[in-house]
Amino acid sequence: MAVNLREKERLDELQRNGYQIIQNPEKFCFGMDAVLLSGFVKVKAGGTVLDLGTGTGIIPILLEAKTPAGRLVGLEIQEESADMARRSVALNELSDKIEIITGDIKEADKLFPSASFDVITSNPPYMIGEHGIKNPDEPKAIARHEVLCTLKDVVGQAAGLLKPGGHFFMVHRPFRLAEIITTMSGYGLEPKRMQLVYPYVDKEPNMVLIEGVRGGRPRMTVEKPLVIYSAPGVYMPEIYDIYGY
Repeated sequence: MAVNLREKERLDELQRNGYQIIQNPEKFCFGMDAVLLSGFVKVKAGGTVLDLGTGTGIIPILLEAKTPAGRLVGLEIQEESADMARRSVALNELSDKIEIITGDIKEADKLFPSASFDVITSNPPYMIGEHGIKNPDEPKAIARHEVLCTLKDVVGQAAGLLKPGGHFFMVHRPFRLAEIITTMSGYGLEPKRMQLVYPYVDKEPNMVLIEGVRGGRPRMTVEKPLVIYSAPGVYMPEIYDIYGY
């Protein structure tokens, strides 16, 4: 299918099913965290999935390729990103399975019926106001800092939109892990599975993948660490598998 690229946009290969994604490197491009989250998520056949803060649609597109999900929805507040996501969905001929909606995470419960999704995913902004320097470029600042939504907003909306027994998957930063677990538990999303991600085997973890279940019983599995690089520029075998190389 032909694609209409706007100024400074580019097409990137996703190494899955021949899929491509439209991005503007001057705005915000997806990172490894989104790809790792897509490899951590589990969806049952025919499951309904909502991605909160979908950006350019990377997670719904990858999940369509990797899982037997039936319907996927991406919610994105920035119209420019949502527009790129819609065009990527159309480019990959996935409009019958993936829908991109422009809207605010904080008002997701007004856009979707309560308890209507089997799985909810999110790669939310990691930094609170005092953490780091806000990017002067607004799209990047919104993606990286809690400018338009907080961790509580994401978790609270996910809890209300998940079916009982539904699964919430998120990638975040380890320095906020205590807050993440407390917040999830406070909204009835029992943490059930966690994996720490390390850049190198001898470095501190810089990402955490976590799964919670709405109304789940207390018991969490901590999976073996996921290490990204065996040497500079050389991925570990597990990373090649996740990327699909």
